[in-house]
Amino acid sequence: MEPANDLQEGLSTEHAFEAEPVPSLSETITPRSLVVSFILSVTLSVVAMKVTLSSGFIPSFSIPAGLLGFCVSRASIRILDYFAVSHLPFTRQENTIIQTCVVACSSITFTGGFGTYVLAMGKKAAVGDVNAQNNIEEPSFARMITFLFLISFAGMFIIMPFRKVMIIRHRLTFPSGTATAHLINSFHTPQGVKQAREQVTLLFKSFGGTMAWSLFQWFFASGPGCGFKFFPTFGLEAYKHGFFFDFSMTNVGIGMMCPYMIVFSVFIGTIISCGIIWPYIETKEGIWYPSNLGPNSLNGIRGYKVFIGLSMIMADCLFVFLCIMARTACAMVKRRRQAMQGGGGNVQPFQGIDIADQPVKSFDDRRRAQVFLRDEIPDSVTIGCYVLLSIVSIVAIPHLYPQLRYSHVALIYLAAPVFAFCNAYGFGVTDMNLASTYCKIAMFVFGSWVGIKSGGVVAALVAGGITISILGNAADVAQDLKTGYLTLTSPRAVFISEVIGTTVGCIINPTVFWVFYRVYKTGNGDMGDMPYAKLYRGFAMLSVGEQGLPRHSMLLFKIFFVLALALSVLREVANRKKWCIRGYIPSTIGMAITFFMPPRVPIGMCIGSLVAYLWEKIDAGRGRMLSPALASGLICGDGLGSLLQSMLTLMDARAPICIKFLSRGDNVKLDAFLATLHDMR
Repeated sequence: MEPANDLQEGLSTEHAFEAEPVPSLSETITPRSLVVSFILSVTLSVVAMKVTLSSGFIPSFSIPAGLLGFCVSRASIRILDYFAVSHLPFTRQENTIIQTCVVACSSITFTGGFGTYVLAMGKKAAVGDVNAQNNIEEPSFARMITFLFLISFAGMFIIMPFRKVMIIRHRLTFPSGTATAHLINSFHTPQGVKQAREQVTLLFKSFGGTMAWSLFQWFFASGPGCGFKFFPTFGLEAYKHGFFFDFSMTNVGIGMMCPYMIVFSVFIGTIISCGIIWPYIETKEGIWYPSNLGPNSLNGIRGYKVFIGLSMIMADCLFVFLCIMARTACAMVKRRRQAMQGGGGNVQPFQGIDIADQPVKSFDDRRRAQVFLRDEIPDSVTIGCYVLLSIVSIVAIPHLYPQLRYSHVALIYLAAPVFAFCNAYGFGVTDMNLASTYCKIAMFVFGSWVGIKSGGVVAALVAGGITISILGNAADVAQDLKTGYLTLTSPRAVFISEVIGTTVGCIINPTVFWVFYRVYKTGNGDMGDMPYAKLYRGFAMLSVGEQGLPRHSMLLFKIFFVLALALSVLREVANRKKWCIRGYIPSTIGMAITFFMPPRVPIGMCIGSLVAYLWEKIDAGRGRMLSPALASGLICGDGLGSLLQSMLTLMDARAPICIKFLSRGDNVKLDAFLATLHDMR
C-alpha cells in the first residue's frame, strides 16, 4: 500500500506547486486583478448581452475568462517589467479571482433577465395577448439597477453555510468548475504558458477580424432589408421561409462551442417546425385563427409557436428535474452510508467539519482542505446578511412592481434556501443548473395566485426573476468555490471577488442593455429575435389561464407534451442501456427552442459545428485545443461590433450604401422604374 500512496502523491497537482507559498488575501485580490477583471467584465458582458438578445443561447464564459485573465495579466507584467516597475508575481490564485469576478459579472446578463423576463414584460413581447395595462411593464433603467441590487446577492449569502458540506464532506464534482481549475493550474506551468499563448493569439486574430467584418457590413445596411445579412444563401424561395445564412459570427461561434448533439437537435427541430408544422398551420389562417392578425400576436400563429415549444420544454424540464432529484437523493444516501461505514454514524448533515475526521488520502486533498477551511467566513454573518437583504427586498420589490405583494416576496425568500441547496447539490452532481426550471415553477405558482386581472403576467415574470437570480447565483458561487478549492484559493477571496463582480454586473449590464434598447426604440435597430422573451411571456400567459389563445392550441400543447416526454424517456433509456441508437436521438430542449427562433440562427450554428467537426477530423489535437479560442473570438468580435454599430446609430450616423438581393423579375421591374424616372428628368 505504501508504494501505491507514493505513486499517487508523486503524480499530484499540488506537488508541482509545493514550493510556492499560498498568497495572502492582499496578494490574491490585487489592484492588477481588479483592473483586469473590470476590463474583461465589461467586454464579456457586452458579448453576453448580444448573444442573449439574438439567439438566447448562453455559452459558458468560465474558460474564456480564465484564459483572457491569464494573458492580459501576463501582458501587463511585461509592460511593468519594460519600465522597471516592481510588482507582485502573478499566481494561479489571482487568475482564479479574475475568472470568478468576470463570470459573476457576465452571468447577470442571464440571471438579470435582460433577454427573458425584462423584455417579456414589455409591449413588444405582449403584442395582442392582453389589453390590461397592469400586465405590461416597459423596461426602466433606474428600476432595473435597483431590482438587480436587491436580488443578485441573496444567492451567494445563503449558499456559503453549505460550502463545507458540498465540497469537503460530499466531495461534489462540479465538472465545469473542476475543468476550469485544471485549466488555470495548467496555465501556470511552462507547457501551459506556451499553449495559452497560442490560444490567445488565435482568439485575438478572430476577434479583430470579426469586429472588422461587422463594421464592414454596416456600410452596406443603410435601410430596412439592406446588407449582407439578407443574402439568400439557398435561393429566394428558401429565403422567404427564413432559410438563409445571415453571416452572424455569433451563431457560428455558438455552434462551435455547443455539443454536436445539441446542434443536430436544433437542426432537426428547425426542419420540423419551420419546414413542416408552420407551413401547415399557415394554411389554416382564417379557419383556426383570424387572418387579420400580425405575426407577433398570441391569438394568431405565434400562439401555436409559443405553446408547442412550451409544451416540449415543460416535458423535458419535468423529466430532467425528476431524474436529477432521484440521482441527487441516491448520491446523498450513498455518501451517508459510506460515512456511517467509516465510523461517522453520528455525523449530522451540517455540523462543523474537522479535517482530521475526513477520509483524506492524498497530498492534494490534505493541502486543499487545509486552505479551504483556514479562511472562515462565519455562518452567522452570511445568514444575517441574507435575512437583512430579504427584509429589504420584501419591502422594496412591491414598490418596484406593485403586481407582486409583500406576502409573495416573503414566501419566495423563505423557500429559496431549501431550493438553492437542492439546485446547487444537483449542479455539483450532474453539471446541470436547474435555476430556470425552478423559475418556471415559480411563475406558474405566482401567476395563477395573482390572476390576470391583478397583473398576474408581470407578477409571474418578477417572481420567476427573483427565483432564477437567487438559485442561479447560488449554484454559480458553489461551483466557483470548487474552482477555488482546486487552485488553493481562499474561499474568503472567492466570496469577495463574487461580491465585486456582482456589484459591477448590476451596473454594467443594465447600461449595456440600455444602449441596445435605446437603439431599438428609435427604430434604427432591433433587439434581435428575443426567442426567450417570447418563451417567458408564453409561460406567464399560461400561468394565468387560456384567455385569447387560438383554436386547438391547447390540444397541440398536450400532444407535443406527450411526444416530448416520450422522446426524453427514450433518450434516457437508450443511454442507460447503451443502445447503438443513443447517439442519434435528438435533445428535446434543443428541438423545442427552434419553435421560438428563425431558421437563420440554427443555420449559423450548423456552419460553426461543421467547421469544428472538420477541424477535429483534420487535426484532432489542435482542433480540440484551438476551436474554443476561435469561437470565443468570433462571439466577442461580433458582440463588440454590434455595440459599435449601436453607438453609431445613437449618434445619428447613417450607412452610405444599401445592398439588396432581388429576383430577376424584380430586378427588371426596378430597372424599368429607374429608367422611367431618368426619362422624366
